[in-house]
This record gives sequence, structure tokens and C-alpha cells, in this order.
Amino acid sequence: MSAVPTTSSPQDNMRRRSPMAEVFFSLMRSRTFLVGLAIVLFWVACALFGEHFTPYDPLADDIINALAPPSSEHWFGTDQIGRDVFSRVIVGSRDILTVAPLATLLATVAGTALGLLTGYFRGIVDDVVSRILEAFMAIPVVIVALLAIVALGTSKATVIVVIGLSFAPIIARTVRSAVLAERELDYVAAAQLRHESALHTMFVEILPNVIPPILVETTVRLGYAIFAVATLSFMGFGIQPPSPDWGLSISSNYGMIGGGFWWTVLFDALAIASLVIGVNLVADGVHGALND
Repeated sequence: MSAVPTTSSPQDNMRRRSPMAEVFFSLMRSRTFLVGLAIVLFWVACALFGEHFTPYDPLADDIINALAPPSSEHWFGTDQIGRDVFSRVIVGSRDILTVAPLATLLATVAGTALGLLTGYFRGIVDDVVSRILEAFMAIPVVIVALLAIVALGTSKATVIVVIGLSFAPIIARTVRSAVLAERELDYVAAAQLRHESALHTMFVEILPNVIPPILVETTVRLGYAIFAVATLSFMGFGIQPPSPDWGLSISSNYGMIGGGFWWTVLFDALAIASLVIGVNLVADGVHGALND
């Protein structure tokens, strides 16, 4: 007698999926995440390939056509030395999408290590390190960045290190909270009974279980890092000329607004805003998927 074939329901398939697969499918169903991802990928594509489809050289000046308004020839107009604003906006994503993610990566690595250290050992280690981190967080990021850049000199590497170390304490605080909860669970006690080293327990046993809050915090910090890079460039301490960086372009042209030449600033500002919005939408989508 042949067996009757059985069919599995969508609910059964969901139960058989691994946790990571469930997160992935949850993200793919999240409109917030998909819209944010599309915005971010657009600017990533511009950073990688923008110079191949811009109508003009973003660094080439044309004094005769300086401050030309938006037209069919120059879609976003030209700046005060005749450079095509559209071409500069497209290519201008390159520097900010290099510096900000690297700074966020540095902040995540350093912050995770500090959070694991303080959350696992607690006691005097937690007290001393936490007080130092709190004192560091009390100083505005821009002030810390300005002091460090003035002392170390202006370069992309300096900006990456300064922003990364400025955001590390914030990530460390989030990781510490998660580690304090995980530290009391049975699997940590079992690792200690096996006489595993503290490093093994922190990075092999605990770390995989605190990845979700780290991912959420990383995506949030990326949005702040983009703003920080743009702010430093606007103040003259970030990306340096002749880069078409958005913050630097705003700094170079914002004085033109009073004369009615709004296009020299507006499109760079909208580019920064759209990228930050895209990153924040991705962060919201990740947070929602990890908490479903």
C-alpha cells in the first residue's frame, strides 16, 4: 500500500528555517528595508561607476559658464567656477562612502571588544573602563574630531580613526548591556566549568549571541558617521579639495545662496539627506527583522 504524500504548509516551512534564514526572508518582506537598500545601493553604484556616465568631468572648471542655472545642458547648473553640479553630486558619493563605512567598522570592532570586556569581567574593570567611556562620550563628537585633526593633521585616515574612536564608546555601551544579560545564562556557566579561557568565552560563546544588537547599532552609527564626515568636510577638516565631496561642495558654495544661486548647494544637501535616510531605513528594517 503506497504512502499518502503529505504537503507542508507555509507555517511548517517557516518553522524549519534557520534563524538567519528567517531574518533574511523578513528583510525581503520589509518595504522599509528594501526602499532604504535601494537608495544606498544607488549611491554605492554612483561611487563605483559614476565617473563613467557623468556628462562632464566633475573636476573640470569652465569660468565662462560659471553659476549657470539648471538647464538641459547642465541639469543641476554649475558652481562658481563653472563645474557641472550634477557630475559632482554623482561622483561626490565616493569619498563619503569610503570614509564613513570604514569609520563605522572601526567603531564596531573597538566598541564590541570594549563591551565584551566590561560586560564579562564586571567589577573594577567595568567601573574603570565605563567611567572613561562616559567621560569620552560627554564631549561632542565634532569637538573631539577637531582637536584630533588639528593635532594629527587632515587626511582621510585621520578622519576614519577619529570618527571610529568617537563612536566606539556608544557601541560599547550597547554591547555591554547585551553581554550582562548573556553572562548569566547556562551556556556561559558551562564554558567556565570546562575551564575555557575568558577570551574563548567572550568571543566564541557570547559574541555570536549578541550579534543582533551589534548589527542594529552599526547601521545606526553609519548614518551618524555620514553626517560627521559631511560636517567635518564643511568645516574644512574632512575631505580636502579638489574632491567633489558633498560636504566640501556645500562649504565652497554656500555663500552663493544669498545671491540667489541656490542650486550650488541644494543638490549636494539633498544627496546627503537621501543617503542618511536610506541608511536609517535599512537600520529600521534590520531592527524590525531581528525583533520579529
